[in-house]
Amino acid sequence: MNSVNVIEVSDGVQDNAGRSLSQTPPKALLRKNQQWMSGLKKTLMDRYKDDMRKEKKIYNDKKLKKNKEEPTQSTDAVPPFHPALKDSRNVKEFQYLNKIDEGAYGVVYRARDKSTDEIVALKRLKALNEKEGFSIAAQRELRTLLKIQHPNIVAGREIAVGSRRNHVYVVMEYVPHQLRTFLETMRQNHLMFSPEHIKCLMIQLLTATQHLHENNIIHRDLKTNNILLAQNGVLKVADFGLAREYECSPQQYTPGVVTRWYRAPELLLLSPQYSTPIDMWSIGCILGELINLWPLFPGTSELDQLNRIFMDLGTPSDSIWPGYSALPAMRNIIFDDYPPGGLRKKISCKDLSESGLSLLEGLLTYDPARRLTAAAALDHEYFTELPLAIEPARFPIAMESVDSGQYSATELEEDRGSHYSTTLSALDNDVLNKRID
Repeated sequence: MNSVNVIEVSDGVQDNAGRSLSQTPPKALLRKNQQWMSGLKKTLMDRYKDDMRKEKKIYNDKKLKKNKEEPTQSTDAVPPFHPALKDSRNVKEFQYLNKIDEGAYGVVYRARDKSTDEIVALKRLKALNEKEGFSIAAQRELRTLLKIQHPNIVAGREIAVGSRRNHVYVVMEYVPHQLRTFLETMRQNHLMFSPEHIKCLMIQLLTATQHLHENNIIHRDLKTNNILLAQNGVLKVADFGLAREYECSPQQYTPGVVTRWYRAPELLLLSPQYSTPIDMWSIGCILGELINLWPLFPGTSELDQLNRIFMDLGTPSDSIWPGYSALPAMRNIIFDDYPPGGLRKKISCKDLSESGLSLLEGLLTYDPARRLTAAAALDHEYFTELPLAIEPARFPIAMESVDSGQYSATELEEDRGSHYSTTLSALDNDVLNKRID
């Protein structure tokens, strides 16, 4: 059997042919290998870039050729839609009047139904997926608007489609007045709601919310911007872009919901588990706003929002809110220790009775499990003590609908919200016109 004999000598290692295996110093050999690898890498990268340039050119040439060969399609030709939209009306059956509002999930227009002359609201849904149809948010809003029918919830009537696949509209009843703008006008004119007027609005808001919760729907963005008032004083909850169906027990959902000023502390502290109590906290903030005509907790950031809440309600603890210290945001934050009782300092007895304060504190309870439900809030003694709530038809301020006005092209273009005039004269105000994050 032949073998290779390696003989160890003083000046290096030799094989059986007498060749030295260590004539090149190790460092020089390593440096030579590095140079070779570097050169090889550069060669391969240059070849890769050259191939990519060629492929890109071939792709662009094919695309240009295809565009030249295919005739341009008319925008009036209706492409195939989602099966659920096949029998929907065309948006051309409505006459645009003006833009009402725009949010994260849609743009709302005031329009006239040409077949009935009825004034309606058209919400064009945003963020539609060209290939798969509706986005998740759009699907949820469609399901909610078409499923829920209640006198205190803006009614979704049907779907209309445009000439393009991504132009899908929800046809809704038109409600002209936004509660936020209404509160601004009252504040400018140094007027305040009396208890019977506050109760009238609160009963309607709680009734709508109870109906949503009984149908397993969380609104997730209740605020004065999303509450409308009809000509007959009927309150309507609107904008279901963040609404979703929920399970009976709290589930893990995204905490990034609800406008900051109305956001429950469990959301601010990044709890992934929540349920209907987040809507009830928002209603508590709205009740405080109806009393003072100012937002109750107008925080400038999430941390400032929490500080404002703690200053008025007291800093929570595990004894009043089990699991508070284990919430995700509590790992890196230490809050000042504030005593409870600040709400009464902010809202006087002449503006809110002790019974009303009890309701407000019940809605603004830290522990979601102990926070008042919509049904429990409606049964609160605040609504049975004098003065009682007035009927919606007797709501005190006469309002003139925008339907009676004429809009110029400039006014339509500049319209950014619900426009109306009142017997108080609607003055311009920039105090709350900034966008709330």
